[in-house]
This record gives sequence, structure tokens and C-alpha cells, in this order.
Amino acid sequence: MTPSHPLDRPVWSALNSGWAHLARGHDRALRLDPAFGPFAASFDGSPEPLAGLTPGPDGFWVVESGAVSAPEGFEVVKRAPLHQMVASHITAGGEDFQAIELNHTDGAEMLALARLTEPGPFAERTHELAQFVGIKHNGRLVAMAGERMKIDGFSEVSGVCTHPDFRGRGYAAGLMRTVARRILARGETAFLHTYADNQVAIDLYKSLGFTYRASLVATVLRPVISLP
Repeated sequence: MTPSHPLDRPVWSALNSGWAHLARGHDRALRLDPAFGPFAASFDGSPEPLAGLTPGPDGFWVVESGAVSAPEGFEVVKRAPLHQMVASHITAGGEDFQAIELNHTDGAEMLALARLTEPGPFAERTHELAQFVGIKHNGRLVAMAGERMKIDGFSEVSGVCTHPDFRGRGYAAGLMRTVARRILARGETAFLHTYADNQVAIDLYKSLGFTYRASLVATVLRPVISLP
């Protein structure tokens, strides 16, 4: 099946373009190296080819236009409707804080912040997928944002999170503007995914210049554990 647009099947598109060097599998199914994230996709969106892949500790996250059933040996542990949003321009903002560049020395803090706030799948080396920016308070990382899926002509804004003690200060909006503007400056389109029932997030993204593009479904698959 050939999608009409690269973002119609973003994981498969990423694994065959910007993530190709990190893709593992074969011509019918690919997964991202699990050190970088749990994403996987089959060539036609069907679940059966995924059974031939070895999942990491977080199983497989599959993002398609509809729900994916579990292949043999796996079970569905989560399904969630998503809104995919895109931006070709970003609104102006009046942030009074300075974003800093994050690097490999911040990796442990970035992972800890992601695990605390759960912005979406974030593995040990997710921060190496692209440049991340953040805000520190007294040397402590309290907010961050970066890029994740890389598709020819498109980059995903992701990993956006703020420590609960520092919310309400506009950090997420400011960091997203920084990340999205960098994407646009490269001549690419910025895109993101958000849970369809998270109206607060959707309203924020709209205020930044993102518009709804498509409805997708995230399906999380994990191997069935056989009891002895």
C-alpha cells in the first residue's frame, strides 16, 4: 500500500527516510532501534509482519490511520486516538526566558523528566535523535522540547514536557516555538501528534500556529507472557 502523503503513515515513512540508519527488520516490517524508541510499522499497515520483529522493553508503538490488531504472540495493551497537526508558520511569542541547548550530558535528566511527565515514548537515547532545548532552574532541568520523527521534508516536534512544579510559566509554548522555527528555517514542515482527548494541548498547539491534519491511532503491542 502506497500512502498518498508521507504523514499518512508517519512511522513507516520515518523508518524509510530520516530513521533509516536506525531501522531494524526487513522489507515487510521495520522497527526503530529500541534504545531510541519503541516505534514499528509494517509495509502495508497489517499486523502480521510485526510478529517477525523482536520488541524492546516497551513493546511496539504502531501509529496508523486505524486501530491495529495484535499479531500472533502479542497483545494490545493500549489504543489511543491521536490528532496529527502541522505548521507552516509559527506565531510570535513574548517569552521572557532563555532556552538552552541540551546535549549528551543532560541525557539522564531528560529521561527522568520524560518518565515523570510522560509526554510519550522516550527511551534511553531518544534525546540523540535530534537537537533538544530546555530550561534549567538552579542547574536543574525543568522543561524541554525537541524533535523525533524525521521524514524527508518534515520533522516532528516531540518530547515536550515541564516538571509539575514549573507549569503555568509558558515554558512549553516557548520551547515549542524554538524547535518549530528551526524546522521551518530548514525549509521543512513541522508536525506533531497529540492525544485526541487532550483539548488543553490541542488549544496550545493551535495558538502556536499548528492546524489539524489527520486522525490517527496509536496502538501499543507487547509480547504475550506465557506462564510456566
